[in-house]
Amino acid sequence: MKIVFCGTPQFAVPSLLAMIDAGYDIALTVTQPDRPSGRGMQLAPPPIKQMAAAAGLEVFQPEKIKNNLELRERLTTIAPDAIVVVAYGRIIPRWMLDLAPLGNINVHGSLLPKYRGAAPIQWAIASGETVTGVTTMRLDEGLDTGPMLKQREVPIGASETAEDLYPKLSQIGAELLVQTMIGLQAGSIAPQIQDETAASHAPILSRDDGAIDFSRSAKGIYDRWRGFQPWPGAWTTIAGKKLLISRLLPVQVSATAEPGHLHIEQGRLFASCADGTWISLDEVQLEGKRRMPAEDFLRGFPLNSGDRLGL
Repeated sequence: MKIVFCGTPQFAVPSLLAMIDAGYDIALTVTQPDRPSGRGMQLAPPPIKQMAAAAGLEVFQPEKIKNNLELRERLTTIAPDAIVVVAYGRIIPRWMLDLAPLGNINVHGSLLPKYRGAAPIQWAIASGETVTGVTTMRLDEGLDTGPMLKQREVPIGASETAEDLYPKLSQIGAELLVQTMIGLQAGSIAPQIQDETAASHAPILSRDDGAIDFSRSAKGIYDRWRGFQPWPGAWTTIAGKKLLISRLLPVQVSATAEPGHLHIEQGRLFASCADGTWISLDEVQLEGKRRMPAEDFLRGFPLNSGDRLGL
């Protein structure tokens, strides 16, 4: 089979490797342009470009694709049997959806129809899910609304973060993709229409998603912290300064306080949450300062029980 592969971040790399190892002819790899990265903001190639170049594959990096005549001509000339799309980061236009006989096959990091959108891994954990998974699907013009082809469930550990889960789902997605392609070739897969009544969304993350809302329970705050690793993490403010919370954990505390208020005991820093629950702020970073244990932070930034966060 002749394949055009569209992908950008590290999540897509195992899928491309799996396609190569399975013997598919990757006629073209399409990825996003190099972007500024790091402190020096030097142009850095996306992971898929690096991997494809190392494998000797042809790479094309259009800024836009909807009305890109060069891309359209190249794909029409290639005449792929299928277009594989894994975390490419662009909406696939109608002309691409109609181009390949087997369609545009996508690997999505959730159990569709739950968590459609750009950040399914993060939002599944942030929402307190204990099970997630990977779905392969045939793209249509909606946002992750196309017919499902294969699914595999994956448990989420109680302390697992998005950073932990990401590579697991990436590898499982690669395996599921190859199984999907084999099934499509053999005609043994019956596409399944998604149940719209069970759909939920996982929008792209913003910095504000990391702001701690102490009107949530301790577990709810902890789940969001786990889901939003490594970005946007979890943060609040203290005395008008931003305070990043690098490590936190729900704990039992005998004190009582309104949500958002602090309790300090034996060098430990606790914050009150909804329903009488508490989190321990174990490692913090005040804006402009280094990351440090709460005990060290309290030595340089004196606080008292009853002080309030979020101000």
